[in-house]
Amino acid sequence: MASKRDYYEILGVDKKADAKTIKAAYRKLALQYHPDRNKAPDAEAKFKEINEAYQVLSDEK
Repeated sequence: MASKRDYYEILGVDKKADAKTIKAAYRKLALQYHPDRNKAPDAEAKFKEINEAYQVLSDEK
């Protein structure tokens, strides 16, 4: 059984973080791990994980 990802932990924010804090954390990490800027072998996977976390946490439904 796969463990559920903690999207707040991926972005490095508190569970009570507001949308502005989440967006700022996302932008910082996205720049850091973007495959065009970071040539590390795991950068693309980390970037995708960051994007997924942001999409889930920024969904205001």
